[in-house]
Amino acid sequence: MNSLFSQILSLTQEKNARGNMAILGRFLALLILMIVAYSQLFHHLMAVEGREYSWLTGLYWTLTVMSTLGFGDIAFTSDSGKIFSIVVLLSGVIFFLIMLPFVFIQYFYAPWLELQKKRRIPRSLAEGTSGHIILVGVNPLSMNLAEELAAYGRRGILLGNDSPAILNLVDHGYEAVVGEHDDAETYRNLRIGGAAMLVAMDSDVRNTNTVFNARGAAPGLPILSRVEQEASIDILELAGATRVFQFHSLLGEALARRVLHAGRRAGVLKHFENLIVVEAPLMRTSLVGATLRSSGLRNMTGVNVVGIWDRGRFHLPSPDSVFGPDTVIVAAGTSAQIEALEELLATDAPPLPQGATIILGGGRVGLAAALYLKNHDSECVIVDKNHHRARAGVTYVQGNAAELEVLEQAGLRSAPSVLITTRDDDTNIYLAIYCRRLRPDIQIISRATYERNVGILHAAGADLVLSLASLVTNTVINMLSPGKVAMLNEGLNLFRCMASETLIGKKLSDSGIRDATNCSVVAVRSKNDELRINPEPDYVFSTDDTFYLIGDSSGQARCYELYGHDDGESSI
Repeated sequence: MNSLFSQILSLTQEKNARGNMAILGRFLALLILMIVAYSQLFHHLMAVEGREYSWLTGLYWTLTVMSTLGFGDIAFTSDSGKIFSIVVLLSGVIFFLIMLPFVFIQYFYAPWLELQKKRRIPRSLAEGTSGHIILVGVNPLSMNLAEELAAYGRRGILLGNDSPAILNLVDHGYEAVVGEHDDAETYRNLRIGGAAMLVAMDSDVRNTNTVFNARGAAPGLPILSRVEQEASIDILELAGATRVFQFHSLLGEALARRVLHAGRRAGVLKHFENLIVVEAPLMRTSLVGATLRSSGLRNMTGVNVVGIWDRGRFHLPSPDSVFGPDTVIVAAGTSAQIEALEELLATDAPPLPQGATIILGGGRVGLAAALYLKNHDSECVIVDKNHHRARAGVTYVQGNAAELEVLEQAGLRSAPSVLITTRDDDTNIYLAIYCRRLRPDIQIISRATYERNVGILHAAGADLVLSLASLVTNTVINMLSPGKVAMLNEGLNLFRCMASETLIGKKLSDSGIRDATNCSVVAVRSKNDELRINPEPDYVFSTDDTFYLIGDSSGQARCYELYGHDDGESSI
């Protein structure tokens, strides 16, 4: 009862609710006045008929007639009394059965429900909250980032100003707070002083306002902002952003780096001191059909194959893993070892088609990919419906990419690769199926806007798929753990651990690291700061050794659990 009373009291304190309560009060006053008047008239008409009843009986009769219960135990015999009974009955139907429920729901129950919803919407974080990441702007990218941060043990707090949308996010398990991006009080409620980072994921204009206000509230906070227009980069940096990223341009360049090239078949994922991690498609190479053991990759090149992508599924290789035409290997080694891998992949491989790479979609991602290829002396042609997107120095073919004539005009029959870069995943899936049917041997690289469609695009025929959501996540994770974790691609991480007491004195082959964590050791740094790349199986761990591994987020968590973090100063 105390809780109900407090809720009603708080309801009366709302500005809009006070007006609703006034309307409800006036209606109830009118209803009470009617009941009192009818009770008095009841006594007067009964006196005319020569009968007398108590005041409680008059109230009882009025309520039973107005509510249409009409027990019939008290009834008028005169015509005037019966006419009065009809009037009371009709007014009761109108006021009791129609107007009272409507007025009650409209001016009390509905506002009360709205108040309960408002009470459920978080408007601040608990005092003392720290280490969280504030994500300003509610969209699929920021929601995906919040989910990925949770997988890494980080709290991602979404900030938006749409109360129903925030409540919906809370109901779906997200941590979200309602507030205005340009209100200093909002950032105080978000405990920005204890936050690990703020990520602005809205439009350029709103991001500028967000960054400026957040920088004023927390001068030393790392602030990452995405930007759509290149002209906005300087403005956001002036507003106080620590780092500004054109994610669409970065995605276009990442797609272009995966294109098969006669002189370059391996794309660099990470370069750390003398260690290089690359991703190499085996399409059109002599390794297709071989196993890891029979390929002799380690013996001939020295590289360590630490992972295999097969149509979007990543797994650690075993000696008997078979390389297929869709296999993409993740290999680690020195510069010389990677060059040897490049030479091996080119050996006995049929020459690549000499046509230009086709880019389907001339938006920001497609244009960035075209400029990257152009700057690296690779021919390309963009297919796009809109002629106004044409840019000097880039070859365009105007038309619908779903039409065979347009694709043939762009050079599909002789193209080594096709990049699918539209922002609509349905269109990308459609084009992947179409291009795969037209050219079964062509390399298809596609963009995915939503991470959930990565697997579908692989199934549709794409050899490689990169998602914008993963690119954003990679960037944020790498900034959160500078030098500690390097996110390579689609949840594949390069990270380091300390050699715990359980490893000291053991050989790498006997350590059980791979079986226990599903991660591969790619380098070991000894206490004299010597970095051994791809250590031999008989390497013996010593005190103060640091070892570098490649694996997914779950494997990384398992490594930290078994061997502990490395909090040294050296960076990845």
